[in-house]
Amino acid sequence: MNPAGAPTPVLLCEPGQAWPMGANCMTLQGQDGVNFAVYSRHAERLEVCLYDAQGMLETDRVSLPLCTNGVWHGFIAGLGDGQLYGLRAHGPFQPAVGHRFNPAKLLLDPFARAIVGDTQRLSLELDYLGHPADYATVLDALPDPVDNAARIPKAQVLNLKAELQAGAAIAPGPQVPLTHTVLYEAHVKGLTQRHPDVPLALRGRYAGLASAPMLAHYQRLGITTLCLLPVYLHITEAHLLKKGLRNYWGYNTLGYFIPEPSYASGQFSDDRTEFRHMVDQLHQHGLEVVLDVVYNHSAESDTFGPTLSWRGLDNANWYALDQAGQYLNFSGCGNSFNLGQPCAVQLVMDSLRWWVQAFGVDGFRFDLATVLGRDPVLHHNFHPMSGLLAAIEQDPVLANVKCIAEPWDVGPDGYKLGQFPVGWHEWNDRFRDTSRAFWLGFDCARGDFGRRLTGSSDLFDHGGRNPLSSINLITAHDGMTLADLTSYNHKHNWPNGEDNRDGHDNDLSANAGVEGPTQQEAAQAVRGQWRRALLATLFCSQGIPQLLAGDEFGHSQGGNNNAYCQDNETTWLDWPGADPGLTDFVVGLIHLRHAHVALRYARWFTGSALTGPAAFGIAPEIEGLGVDITWRNPDGSTLTATDWEDPQSRSFACLIEVADEGMVPTERWLLMFHASGQSLSFALPPGRWLHVLDSAAALVLPQAQWGSAKACVDDITLSPRSIFGLVQTLGAPVFPTAPQSP
Repeated sequence: MNPAGAPTPVLLCEPGQAWPMGANCMTLQGQDGVNFAVYSRHAERLEVCLYDAQGMLETDRVSLPLCTNGVWHGFIAGLGDGQLYGLRAHGPFQPAVGHRFNPAKLLLDPFARAIVGDTQRLSLELDYLGHPADYATVLDALPDPVDNAARIPKAQVLNLKAELQAGAAIAPGPQVPLTHTVLYEAHVKGLTQRHPDVPLALRGRYAGLASAPMLAHYQRLGITTLCLLPVYLHITEAHLLKKGLRNYWGYNTLGYFIPEPSYASGQFSDDRTEFRHMVDQLHQHGLEVVLDVVYNHSAESDTFGPTLSWRGLDNANWYALDQAGQYLNFSGCGNSFNLGQPCAVQLVMDSLRWWVQAFGVDGFRFDLATVLGRDPVLHHNFHPMSGLLAAIEQDPVLANVKCIAEPWDVGPDGYKLGQFPVGWHEWNDRFRDTSRAFWLGFDCARGDFGRRLTGSSDLFDHGGRNPLSSINLITAHDGMTLADLTSYNHKHNWPNGEDNRDGHDNDLSANAGVEGPTQQEAAQAVRGQWRRALLATLFCSQGIPQLLAGDEFGHSQGGNNNAYCQDNETTWLDWPGADPGLTDFVVGLIHLRHAHVALRYARWFTGSALTGPAAFGIAPEIEGLGVDITWRNPDGSTLTATDWEDPQSRSFACLIEVADEGMVPTERWLLMFHASGQSLSFALPPGRWLHVLDSAAALVLPQAQWGSAKACVDDITLSPRSIFGLVQTLGAPVFPTAPQSP
């Protein structure tokens, strides 16, 4: 052994090459082996430690011989697929200037495609002496000299060519048109953990998510795209470990190329194969897979957190730091990647491409996406054409994937809704809050609600963007479920162990007079009206709807609006207690949306007459025909500017007549919204109207059943807290003859 405790090197390490990053099987100068490339601009030396198949015995340690533009690299002949390794970086331990080098700590390769070993307690692996409580900061701390290799999982070399070939064998994604996209946000484990029809061995696993009972449910619902909460390898933070809790949601990433192993069933040759099986099965059944991804921060937490990879390799370059070496915490999770650095941009881009090419995914939802556009040249302010956002936009591998931004972070000026580039879609929290306020009795003018119904043009109508830029949602993983939103006035987060201080303090929720579960029929009736009205709002609005898994059958989290650490029946969907009537209603809404362009129009409404082919064949005796949208008071009069801003009135209607590009409208829709607690009569435009939607009565009639629909002529009475939909079928169009030349 050498003086540092490492085995005496026996393998020869040639210079190799500085690209691609990570460990890659290749042939150089006629020899097969593994090339290592590790970014660490400030390191003085970088070592690769090789391990036996169990990851416990270090068999060799070699220094990478060359550093090119900040990338240390070397080629070791004779190594191959399956080799386990870790990294050690030598350099100064000077936290005050951003350096946290400590060669006693074994580090994971940021570009590792697989790891072997336990990850459960990694958040306790510190690089400094003592305990976080011993310091106000770690700026004056001393490096911990104790070697931790025995506790650290090891990266594993994979044959990347074989991995990409396996990815290419996945059935192609269906590439669902944006106009027909319906997102379904779900947690891999929580979705199936309590499903009685999913095989026991597959519950809570990748394979369970694509099992026959689940595939049948997705197809019955009519959803097109599963948006999965984080599936990248992640760990639990130290403060949760100490409480006996775990990070259930998974927004604490350690491996940006590695599927989370706890979601694998063990029924396949490896975790990657099971993940590919899941994607393949979903694709074969016409479903897309979008992943919720966390590139804004890493699992190394704040200055007191663990040293596992980036911090030990080159803290000053990988992370955004202030002049005192402290982390700029735009994420609220302790650190933020410096996404203006080429090394960080390459990590994100290589990771995104890997999941598309090796695992077949169809898109990404970027957590706290404002961080992606924070440019260090602009003092970490957001710019929609930052280096990373521009790189994503131009990349040919990512050209056909869906990119969804959560358009805010917790840093200065971090709320950027509507400011992402054309081609991006954004979570629209204004839609969420306005919809809740309108139906549940909070301040809300009809004008604001109308803007949300029609795609939020005030936010997105610029730069060539259209209503499909808006991801509309009523609920999401972060916050109350739909059942709780309509059952609780206040959050109930006591099980999280933070004295109910965590989570949002203003959910715009309501309880119908009783907090939590109740057998009172009156309260149950009002809650049901609210839920169906909110769901109908979601699926009758322009934009792309996103449904939270479990909302279709009434899953409750007991009022917990921040259940990120609840890996139990709080978050596991309550399939045995499902409300089948609510599910039937959601099924009807989604299929109605798919079938009718008026509910999923891809262009901005103008309120003016249609032009081109869509204007031909107009019957002038019917009021308003030929105008894409008009707005009406319950008495049939046109809404004025004063009416729009009246804070007391919660009732109005819109008349929609549109068609797909180049087509002629064949029907007119009258959607009526009535949020007050008393019944109200609405006057109808001239003609015969078919009553096809009634949220209060849980009625949704597919077009095949319109022959049984109630016909209405003069007026109709709306129940309290309801949305009504009426349709008028237009006659065969008459196209004018071509004008003669003078």
